[in-house]
Amino acid sequence: MQYNTSQKRMALPEYGRSVQNMVDHALTIDDRDERQLCANTIIEIMGNMFPHLRDVPDFKHKLWDHLAMMSDFKLDIDYPYEIVKKELLYEKPKPVAYQQSFIRYRHYGKTVERLIDEAIKYPEGDEKNNLVALILNHMRQTFSTWNNNSVEDDKIANDLYELSEGQLQETDDIRKIMEERMNRYGRRGRNNPRRGSRR
Repeated sequence: MQYNTSQKRMALPEYGRSVQNMVDHALTIDDRDERQLCANTIIEIMGNMFPHLRDVPDFKHKLWDHLAMMSDFKLDIDYPYEIVKKELLYEKPKPVAYQQSFIRYRHYGKTVERLIDEAIKYPEGDEKNNLVALILNHMRQTFSTWNNNSVEDDKIANDLYELSEGQLQETDDIRKIMEERMNRYGRRGRNNPRRGSRR
């Protein structure tokens, strides 16, 4: 008995040994027209193995690329598409450029800093107060997530003041907005047993 592990390694194991054997057989066919017909049949079989991908763009193109790869690019036929080049398969991808921007407090993230920059531009009024209240709430959530302990209101307020370079601070009006939101959230919590009450 011949085991698959004793046979040559397959380029694309997902198609199975039978399809690989068909490709190997196609390589031995001398008549070009017959070889082309064999290749077309192999493509149909490969496509039937993944019917849920038939509507995926370029699905047929990918099948012909795979056929070329399984034949080690030695199958001399008329490909209906420009197939992938062998040398490109082994080309290393270019390194990803990571963002190196400085974040003063990593537990708040870059988004909070951008929100603060936008809030500074707002004219004084209810819209700005509501935005600052949202930022403070978000800062409290991220602080507690990263520090796993109780959130000190003074700490969050001081961080906001520092990150905004003294241009934003927690005022009485903003605290009132936050308390109103907490009360509304608390009432939802009591009505929703999965969340539990918040007091």
